[in-house]
Amino acid sequence: MIMLTVAFLLGMILCLLFGVPYIDFLKKHMIGQYVKDCAPETHAKKQGTPTTGGVFIIVAVILGSIIALAMAQRLDTEAFIILLTLLFYTFEGFQDDYLKIKGKKNDGMSAKGKLLRQIAIAMLPILYLMMTKAGAGDVAIGHYILHLGWLYPIFGVIVITGASNAYNLTDGLDGLAASTGIFAFIACALIAFFSGYPEAAVISACVAGALAGFLKYNKPKAEVFMGDTGSLAIGGLLGTVAVLGKFEILLVLIAGVFVMETLSVIIQVTSFKTTGKRVFKMAPIHHHFELCDWSEKKVVAVFALVSAILSVAAVVVYVLLNRGIL
Repeated sequence: MIMLTVAFLLGMILCLLFGVPYIDFLKKHMIGQYVKDCAPETHAKKQGTPTTGGVFIIVAVILGSIIALAMAQRLDTEAFIILLTLLFYTFEGFQDDYLKIKGKKNDGMSAKGKLLRQIAIAMLPILYLMMTKAGAGDVAIGHYILHLGWLYPIFGVIVITGASNAYNLTDGLDGLAASTGIFAFIACALIAFFSGYPEAAVISACVAGALAGFLKYNKPKAEVFMGDTGSLAIGGLLGTVAVLGKFEILLVLIAGVFVMETLSVIIQVTSFKTTGKRVFKMAPIHHHFELCDWSEKKVVAVFALVSAILSVAAVVVYVLLNRGIL
């Protein structure tokens, strides 16, 4: 447990340190966000805010994790697989951000191209799991086990790519993705630690710390956005630690806010295409609440509170299941 605290503090401190020079660099070179025309009117003022802040988050996570894992003598193959997956998702997200900046509009990679790359990257931890762990094809929640066998890679890809895109959808307000992500990764760290997966636990704790550090620069009014560089990578990492830590089902509860954001988009698109009517004023759902006259700070505070409650609930459910109470 001490190493989780150390990892959290390393992630936070390194992110705070790297943030200042990186944001100055972005401002100097006028590397800013382009806001979609369909976004709420209040978002127009965000035009030009420095983006790709995910770069210094990921650097902090990788360095902090390596230091913490080395101290714990757990810097092994599994740790490198997790960090390598994070790095690949970061490269994809950075390319998407670069295309948006270069094209001077909020359109990056094609949705199909982005998804195919996400699937390919997700196969790295899944193949490692299938080749090295006994019972890798099982999905368990407590004493309840579903044997998927060689169908598991399909399930694993859905978990990882789904988490990556869900977290990406959540990154739409100042501080929203960072604040909700802190609680989600703390829950991941605790569950992975109790489950006997120290590598996933330490890295998750480091991410939570880095997001806490990033929040200083991203809280309303944001000095920098994490961009797809951060959100695709961090979301992909969330799914990866759940897969390698074997708590895939609990991820639905841990990532409840991100699931809600994704479902709101699916419901909105399906409803409009089938009936011509919109269920929400705007999707993802955080924009719906904005258009219901909630302030940006209120939306972020409420969503963060919900994320904290769900994360605590996930840890409690895990403990109860493993004690045979549920």
